[in-house]
Amino acid sequence: MSNRRRVILITDGDEYAKKAVEHVAKEIGGRCLSMSQGNPSKLTGAELVRLIKKTPHDPVLVMFDDSGIVGEGYGENALKYVALHKDIEVLGIIAVAAKSHHEEWTRVDISIDRDGELTPYGVDKYGIPELEIGRINGDTVYCLDELNVPIIVGIGDIGKMARRDSYKVGSPITKKAVELILERSGFHDKK
Repeated sequence: MSNRRRVILITDGDEYAKKAVEHVAKEIGGRCLSMSQGNPSKLTGAELVRLIKKTPHDPVLVMFDDSGIVGEGYGENALKYVALHKDIEVLGIIAVAAKSHHEEWTRVDISIDRDGELTPYGVDKYGIPELEIGRINGDTVYCLDELNVPIIVGIGDIGKMARRDSYKVGSPITKKAVELILERSGFHDKK
């Protein structure tokens, strides 16, 4: 039996994302590492791993944010550290679209649009499908292609998307992304 902690990494960390992720974590019986919230991220990868290990149970939802910093920023450095740590098992990543000035992008395995529909196309920050298959633009996605993770799900701006993902309506797009990762990773089969 492995003692590795099972986590979902999320490339957004503003206040809207925090409220949405906290809500979804409660709904699915997981834990949101609320201290990972920050725009940009404030904690180092080592600090985040220590906090992840202290949570009472899995899955742990962890937020990372570069706040538009060009290239590999603070959030991405922390994300890579966590993703590559020997005590962490990444179940999947929720790659959040943004309208960044420098147009960083990453591949995604699937996206969920603002209507909750699965699509092979990337989506923009409003959750509207883009023209390219399997790719989104964002500001904390620069390093995702370097990581070997089971699934990357693209979605619009967490907690927003023209209020369709607001925590006040249950953050259904974020919840669907988390549920998809749990299903595809076999999380429930390993309990």
